[in-house]
Amino acid sequence: MSPSPPENVAVLFKPLTLGSGVLTLPNRIVLAALTRNRAVPTTVPNEVMKDYYLQRADTGLLITEAIPTSYQGTEWANAPCLHTEEHVAAWKTITDAVHEKGTLIFGQLWHAGRVCHPDMPLQSGRPTLGPSAIGARDKEKFRLLPGYPGYVTPTEIPDPQVIVDEFKQGAINAKKAGFDGVELHASNGYLINQFIDSSSNQRTDAWGGSVEKRAKFVLELLKECVAVFGEGRVGIKFSPCGGYNDMGMPLEETLAQYSYILSEANKLPLAYICLARWNSMFEAHYDGKPRATPHDVLESYRKYVTNFPFWLNVTLLPEESAQLINAGKIDGVEIGIPFIVNPDLVKRVLHGKELSVALDVKTIYGFGPDVPLEEQRKGYTDYPTADYS
Repeated sequence: MSPSPPENVAVLFKPLTLGSGVLTLPNRIVLAALTRNRAVPTTVPNEVMKDYYLQRADTGLLITEAIPTSYQGTEWANAPCLHTEEHVAAWKTITDAVHEKGTLIFGQLWHAGRVCHPDMPLQSGRPTLGPSAIGARDKEKFRLLPGYPGYVTPTEIPDPQVIVDEFKQGAINAKKAGFDGVELHASNGYLINQFIDSSSNQRTDAWGGSVEKRAKFVLELLKECVAVFGEGRVGIKFSPCGGYNDMGMPLEETLAQYSYILSEANKLPLAYICLARWNSMFEAHYDGKPRATPHDVLESYRKYVTNFPFWLNVTLLPEESAQLINAGKIDGVEIGIPFIVNPDLVKRVLHGKELSVALDVKTIYGFGPDVPLEEQRKGYTDYPTADYS
């Protein structure tokens, strides 16, 4: 029999029903998507990855690391993909194992857009794509390439509907792979974020040039994914403050853009919306100036999400999360880095145990495709659990 949770975090263990009432989480602690880069030697999910997710399967919902919707030259050469029947079958072994534990799992769909490189192996010389031919300014990003090059100027996507169709196929494959739903990665300066932001999207067609047109890409993606999975099985994560990957708009423009997007998304039968709050760890500096537009995302946007749960992410620990839920400001929390170090995070919180902070930064993103699979466990599946004796 499970113990009663400490009073200051008890609300985290109340069930949470997602939008449309289709799915109910047993608790409100969600594993946030975390790039771990362990699909070695290629991009096919493996047994080590399965063990990683199973270790964390007492969470309310597992959200996978970002899954590319097409072969892209991202800086993460061993991100797990979902393009082929081999990918689908490999993910199915993971989702089946998670379901045997009684846990729900969403796949996070991702396109990196302009922050790819044409010389990375998966891209094989194909052009890097973006909403407009405007490159991010980061340097020395691609550690696997000679000279550690930075980002290139992307090719403007001729017809964004082609990318919408890629996301739709990604959702179809995710459903075949046994996922309970999908989360769209609309944060951190990747392609969806690039379409939203006027600094990276300067199109003058139906996909850019105004608040409404810059919102078209993300809203079309949501509609297509809902069409595949049905109501209450599609979530999305935004990072309105920007910064990372040379992203961000002036405050007034940011408020207008995200207020519109969230108001329109609220009309759709989604599972949830998650916002990443500003934190200095995602700040970037260009020409000696900070890039982000820090502002209070709860105060600014919470009022626009009323038809399904609202979650918060970034540097949240259980006690603060519970306080925000009790205050009616959020409904659940996506926790990231603490889950790396604490595979038994949910159990620790339930038993009133302290969380470990012994993060090995060097092992977060793996060791590259040439390191044998079993050695990829270091800093991935070998973090210890607490003593419950």
